Amino acid sequence: MSDVLSVQRLIPSPPEPIFDLLVDPAGHSEIDGGGTVKGARSGGRRLVLGDRFGMDMKLGVAYSTRNTVIELEENRRIAWQTTASGPAGAMLGGRIWRYVLEPVEGGTLVTESWDLTQERVTSKFVVKATMTNATKRNMERTLARIEELVTSVG
Repeated sequence: MSDVLSVQRLIPSPPEPIFDLLVDPAGHSEIDGGGTVKGARSGGRRLVLGDRFGMDMKLGVAYSTRNTVIELEENRRIAWQTTASGPAGAMLGGRIWRYVLEPVEGGTLVTESWDLTQERVTSKFVVKATMTNATKRNMERTLARIEELVTSVG
């Protein structure tokens, strides 16, 4: 595996409602296919380039992350870089979560990427070796959840 893992899904929706889900940290627990995102520390707002936001997480044990929006193109792309909060942040983190939305016939082709190119060297190989299969499966579930939310009637 390279240092970037990506999955795609054609979602029968325009990009705007998909992007709206991604730019509000309060909704990330609803779309998280892995069940690790428990809640935003500062949700209910629309993220902009350079924004920082915290998330409460749980993967066996509870922890929190600090995230910085590093890419943002309205209705087309958003990416944030994640580090662990507290002392663990010096060793863990740097990965980038990226979503690219491409309008195509029949909807929007959504690409979610897990980018380890900036991951701390101390954790990069451990994370890559132990989490790749589960991360791919969880990303596929995330895109399915996004589709359910934007295509449900109501």
